[in-house]
Amino acid sequence: MSSSSERIRLWLERTGDGYRIRDAATEELVRDDDPRIRIVKVAGVSYRMDELQDAAFTPGRRLALVPETDNEHDPNAIAIFDEERQAQAGYVPAEVARDLDSDDWQAVSLREYVEDGRRGGLRVLLAPREAWIGMPRA
Repeated sequence: MSSSSERIRLWLERTGDGYRIRDAATEELVRDDDPRIRIVKVAGVSYRMDELQDAAFTPGRRLALVPETDNEHDPNAIAIFDEERQAQAGYVPAEVARDLDSDDWQAVSLREYVEDGRRGGLRVLLAPREAWIGMPRA
């Protein structure tokens, strides 16, 4: 994770299925494999398809990362909820979650996958908590 003197500054730029990321300092596009961030496909959405339709998961919306230390299948599980923690989209993939402390990261809905008029998948930006993320205007 970067130090506060190297605070990451990102802004979201509209694309067809959501947003892409630019580095606010350099104006360069930020690649999905940039080591400062994580772009993850939300796991387990097929179990929560109705909740996933909520407008709170629209690309560009802030999300909440909620650790589930009592999860019987994975004590490292991190659930992804809407910002108000009313609806759950799914989970941070297990291979990513085991290396994250949810308190050190923030999440934003980045891209959606729509099939037959319904949201069927979601990619989420995970950035260090101290990062500045320029959010799109509604």
